[in-house]
Amino acid sequence: MKTDKSRTRLNTARQQTARWVHLAPWLALVALLGLPPLASAWLSPAGVPQGWLLACLAQAATMIVFALSYNLLLGETGLLSFGHAAPAGLGALAAAHVFNHYAIALPALPLVGGVVGAAVGAAMALVAARRAGTAFAMITLGLGELVAAAAWALPDWFGGEAGVAIDRASGPAMSTMTTAATWTFGPDRQAYWVIAAWCLVASVAIRALSRAPFVRLANAVRDNPVRAASLGVSPARVRAVMIVLAAGFAGVAGTLTLINVELAAAESVGMMRSAAVLIATVTGGTASFFGPVLGALVWVAFSVGMASVSRAWMLYVGLFFIVVVLAAPDGLAGLAARQRAALARHGWRRCGAYWAMAVLAAACGALALVLAVQWAYALRFGDDAAGAWFATLPTRAAWGLAMAIGALMAVAFWTARRARHAVRALDRHERLDMRDRRKEAA
Repeated sequence: MKTDKSRTRLNTARQQTARWVHLAPWLALVALLGLPPLASAWLSPAGVPQGWLLACLAQAATMIVFALSYNLLLGETGLLSFGHAAPAGLGALAAAHVFNHYAIALPALPLVGGVVGAAVGAAMALVAARRAGTAFAMITLGLGELVAAAAWALPDWFGGEAGVAIDRASGPAMSTMTTAATWTFGPDRQAYWVIAAWCLVASVAIRALSRAPFVRLANAVRDNPVRAASLGVSPARVRAVMIVLAAGFAGVAGTLTLINVELAAAESVGMMRSAAVLIATVTGGTASFFGPVLGALVWVAFSVGMASVSRAWMLYVGLFFIVVVLAAPDGLAGLAARQRAALARHGWRRCGAYWAMAVLAAACGALALVLAVQWAYALRFGDDAAGAWFATLPTRAAWGLAMAIGALMAVAFWTARRARHAVRALDRHERLDMRDRRKEAA
């Protein structure tokens, strides 16, 4: 009896732990979107959150929806698209025209962008859904470039260089049920709460969609389209539906950007934005649902935080992307999952040496890289805000800086080698433990 009760308690504890592990990312997302503005408003004498904070969080929320929509193609269906910015940009552009010509409430505007984005996705699916792999990627690249060229060829619709602007406060105002305040959506804080709410709603919807049986068919088409077709599933039809769904959520993301900046620019349909969502999704990891969320946050950290202090931020993005692809092909989420599994198998004592060496190697290598890049940019441009003083270094100081960079690189290589040895030691311990368990079982 005692054994049965202990097993029941153990199973209950495991279920509760699994439940908290499942809810933890959602709680973290809600905290990320909600707590910083509330804390900023509480600390501000005027009771209003900082504008720069709202702008950064709004970009993060928009990029989260955009990356999750892209993962419906890349992660769930195995389709590498280079034209995902087209439905996002066209959805935002159509939403801007609708908002300027009709009395539509601002919170309902992402619905318009989502419908138009889905329609654009349907048009793209007619051309691209019958192919996969490299052929699909090249078709979407061509379609994306076609839309980008049309943005400059049709200035009456796309707005030319100025784009299509909106005034958030020109739409119908809304009154809250709890207070007598009226929301005109002109202030940044009111627009941000609309964006944050839509980010959570879209994330929940994509999560529910990813657990639907139809997405399991998309996984089967991704893994083995020939076998799926032999079972009576049409791979082209499955790809077409997933393209439409992904484009619809991309239209929502594009409209959230419109709400944030009050402008639908022609650059929003260009290749640069498609590359950004690709980098964010792959960096975070396509195998995990919250991998693209993590990748979106990393992309915003580079494009907002790093870009504000250095003009070399795109170089850092490219190098970071290469390192992630080489060191963690399954993305940052996959890397975190592997480290969590290693911790469960080996414990803190065995994993501590590897983690310490890996962190030290990454820190020394990153510092050496930043010093070298900022020095090179200062010598080339001379007015780089983050490293202008590098260009005025005397000869002795320049030699000292070069030696410091070399020393940091040497430490990074040495600690990386030690970390590799620590990983091999963990593998040996795991093999020895498995052998001992087999002997005990025999």
